[in-house]
Amino acid sequence: MLSCCLRLRVSVPGLALPLPFLLPPSRAPGPRVRRLLLPTFDFSFRQPLLMKPVVVFVLGGPGAGKGTQCTRIVQKYGYTHLSAGDLLRNERNKPDSQYGELIEKYIREGEIVPVEITISLLKREMDKTMEANAQKNKFLIDGFPRNQDNLQGWNKTMDGKADVSFILFFDCDNEICIERCLERGKSSGRSDDNRESLGKRIQTYLQCTKPIIDLYEEMGKVRKVDASKSVEEVFGDVLKIFDKEG
Repeated sequence: MLSCCLRLRVSVPGLALPLPFLLPPSRAPGPRVRRLLLPTFDFSFRQPLLMKPVVVFVLGGPGAGKGTQCTRIVQKYGYTHLSAGDLLRNERNKPDSQYGELIEKYIREGEIVPVEITISLLKREMDKTMEANAQKNKFLIDGFPRNQDNLQGWNKTMDGKADVSFILFFDCDNEICIERCLERGKSSGRSDDNRESLGKRIQTYLQCTKPIIDLYEEMGKVRKVDASKSVEEVFGDVLKIFDKEG
């Protein structure tokens, strides 16, 4: 008796199992027989590649126009905007938040909230965004890092987990910033949009955040924009930066 064994190699997403089945031969010598065919299924199950978050830090004094420009960048380039300040204020307002009172105290005094809280909120939002859509991996992080402690905390927690492209720095005169915030305070309802808190926030920015900008400047990673100009003029300069950076 003539016996024959064929091996069929099939690539189908899913399983990797040998599946025996019988096929009648088209031609066979001697008595009719059925040949046992043992095809080998070779399945390559490919997990989607997890993309790292690509981050642009957005820094500048209070009232420099960071939020306004971030909204336009999101519309034009598809970034996800994460405002460290907004995340902290939202967390503060949650009735069941264990950090609410602590965050309120720091914000009211114009001081910087402990880095562990801020980074945990930022990471949670980035993870949530990328879990919903892995392709949405570009983030504008507005108002962070605000001091050396923030920067060290970010490097410790996110080293190798996110790539910082550059720092978008909105440079604006302090008096212009204060006047903008006071005008915004008429409708914003923010507890820190008053002259006393603004004075403290400006000092915190100059003493703590500006040195971080200077540090990144030495690394060649700062893209500076004159934020004292009109919204449209500022955005025109922003477009040039993002078009060049890709």
